[in-house]
This record gives sequence, structure tokens and C-alpha cells, in this order.
Amino acid sequence: MPALRTPALAAAGLIGGYAAARLTGRRELGGAVLAAAGAGAARRWHRQAGPGTAVALTGLYLAAFGGSHPLAKRIGAWPSVLAVTGVVAAAAALAEHHRPTAR
Repeated sequence: MPALRTPALAAAGLIGGYAAARLTGRRELGGAVLAAAGAGAARRWHRQAGPGTAVALTGLYLAAFGGSHPLAKRIGAWPSVLAVTGVVAAAAALAEHHRPTAR
């Protein structure tokens, strides 16, 4: 079975984390989902694209999580989560597509 691509892994963390917290009423469960998927994606970004890209994408992932909260006050919770997830997934897809070449 092929490995889950990082855009899907990051999306699973953001959407799954929110869904887990929302459905169970336990924010810490949502945080655990967010953290586990984010850590897995960060390891893959590091391995696939190097430390600089991994730091940038992990920072974007965390900023998306944080930014989704004030954005939710303007457009609603689910639209906010989906919007920030789209940004992170697109950035991760670009990073996967533009892997550095071996020297």
C-alpha cells in the first residue's frame, strides 16, 4: 500500500482534529489528532524536501491552526477549517512536486 501523501496527512490533521474535538467535546482529543498528523507530516517533509521546507510547512500548519480560530468568527467554523486546510494542502503538494534534486 502506498504511503499517505503529505497533503492528505496535513488535511487529516486539521480537519480530523477539528472534527474529533467538535464531535466528542474534548479539545485535547482534537489536539492529539492535530499533533500526531502534524508530526508525521513534518517528518515526511524533512525526509522528502529537507529541513528548511519542513520548518516552513510545519510553521504554516501551526499558523493555519491558530489562524482558523479568528477566521471562524468571520466565516464560520467549518468554512474556516476547510479554507486553512486548502492552503496547507496546496503548499504541501507544491513541496512534494518540487523536491530537490540529488547532487
